[in-house]
Amino acid sequence: MSIYLIVGIVVWLYLLSVLKRAHVPAFFFIVGTAGLFFILIGFSNPYWVWFFTHSVINGVRWFGNLTHMSTVMNHYGLISINNPTSPLTLTIDYECSGIIETMAFISIVVFFPIFNRYEKAFFGITGIIWVYLSNVLRLALIITIVHFGGAETFYLAHSIIGRIVFYILVIVLYYNVFTYSQISHSLYQNFKSHFKRGSKS
Repeated sequence: MSIYLIVGIVVWLYLLSVLKRAHVPAFFFIVGTAGLFFILIGFSNPYWVWFFTHSVINGVRWFGNLTHMSTVMNHYGLISINNPTSPLTLTIDYECSGIIETMAFISIVVFFPIFNRYEKAFFGITGIIWVYLSNVLRLALIITIVHFGGAETFYLAHSIIGRIVFYILVIVLYYNVFTYSQISHSLYQNFKSHFKRGSKS
């Protein structure tokens, strides 16, 4: 572990304790969220990056096996997109793994003052799954466009259409979890009630 990361964690915890004693919840939320995000990102390399990257690749592997539009080289983190005239190989790297968006969401959920600890755990897990599926869908869309359009459509598919679709889905997640907090409470309560009924039967 880097000494800078350790010092940063100590300073962050001290600032949080000061802000909590001073009863300034807005600054507590901002410092807590930003600090936790950078700490999670600092811890993510290399293990969490590897996990997220290979999770996404395995999701794309299912799509490739189903459609035969792509093949996956899991060990190298590569996706080969099939096209009769201009095939293309896509590398799943740090940016494509979705780890930045996932860590940002988790950081906000942890310090979001309206939710209790159980709701934070519920929405944290839900958000991780949502971002993961959104990322797999983005890559499946890129594969489909390049498969039919060839390598010359890669920039349009990857940098424009894929990003737009992915970030719209992420915005939908943020909007429903954080903007409509009362609806989010109801969603969690419905999930908990359904789970309890299922365990009794």
